[in-house]
Formats: sequence, structure tokens, C-alpha cells
Amino acid sequence: MQPTAPTLILTPADLGKAIRARRLELGLKQADVAMQSGVSNPTISAIENGKDTARIGLVLQVCRDLGLRIRVET
Repeated sequence: MQPTAPTLILTPADLGKAIRARRLELGLKQADVAMQSGVSNPTISAIENGKDTARIGLVLQVCRDLGLRIRVET
């Protein structure tokens, strides 16, 4: 699989879209990711919809489980 170009994430919605895109790329359902990450289906839905109330630790866990890397630059 070819690495994809970095995606600029400026909002929770941007991150949610990137997470959803990766999940779909892997052919996974929200329930699959929820089970793998140890969270509920509504939590995965909230993350993918860019809800501001999603806990950052859970978001980072889901990213790790989907093989997404997050890099902070200045």
C-alpha cells in the first residue's frame, strides 16, 4: 500500500474525516473499530463526526489502532 500525502488537520471535523477515511480504506465498520479500541460505537461515531467532546486519549487510541500517525509541527 502506498503511503498517502499528509493531511492538514485544523479542526476536530478534519480529524474525524481522516479517521473515517482510514477506517473505510481498511474495510472496517465502526463496530469493528469500537471493539478493537475498547470503546463504544457512539464514541467512534462522535469522533468521526468531529464532536468537540471526544476525549483526546480515546481519539489518539483510535488513531493508533487504525495506523494513523499524528505529527505536530511549528
